[in-house]
Amino acid sequence: MNFKLFYLGYLTLLAFIAIASSKDDDSDDHGVLYPTHCEVCKYLSVELETRLEETGKSHEVIVTGYDSMNAAGNKKRKKYTTSELRLIESLEGICDKILEYNIHKERKDSTRFAKGMSQTFKTLHGLVDKGVKVDLGIPLDLWDKPSAEVVAMKAQCETLLEKHESDIEEWFFNRQDVPLKYYLCRDKALSKGDDGCLTEGASIQSIKEGNSETERKRETVKRKKDEF
Repeated sequence: MNFKLFYLGYLTLLAFIAIASSKDDDSDDHGVLYPTHCEVCKYLSVELETRLEETGKSHEVIVTGYDSMNAAGNKKRKKYTTSELRLIESLEGICDKILEYNIHKERKDSTRFAKGMSQTFKTLHGLVDKGVKVDLGIPLDLWDKPSAEVVAMKAQCETLLEKHESDIEEWFFNRQDVPLKYYLCRDKALSKGDDGCLTEGASIQSIKEGNSETERKRETVKRKKDEF
């Protein structure tokens, strides 16, 4: 069987189940606790602010068209950091970053969504590294693939992004004095009293550390595949 086709089918099935079944604070018969609206908005905000921090380091100046108000007919010049182009590029594929998260079932609040391997799977991978046969009923290659919860959060992220695109634009151009998770989530997207998760862990720094661990994990999985 073609592994890529198998994996795409796996993700599609998870997304279908997740979208059909997800409700705030509800779990299904398999113990899957789907993301709340607060968790979805929180991690979209964290990921976008992380991306903007990265793109904000550019000193590029964008030159576009001609300024009709300029008698000399000079082209318009605008700093990339304050441009619409920066926002567009930062938003591109932002919800795909959600698929880099894992579920840490040992945690009970919104920090259960985090990059990096959960303690449970660190233990299991440690056993495999020692030569212990571990049978979870799924191939080793799928151990670290996105869970139903994560696939659901990615799907809901895309819906939220589409619904609140104008709010994000308003924040980017005029309201960056307020953290995005408060402007977008608390003030725009969430119902009153549903914003409790916004103060639970998850900072831009923790996301950066998670990105580094994600890269290390990919290298480890690749090495194990090569060994088999």
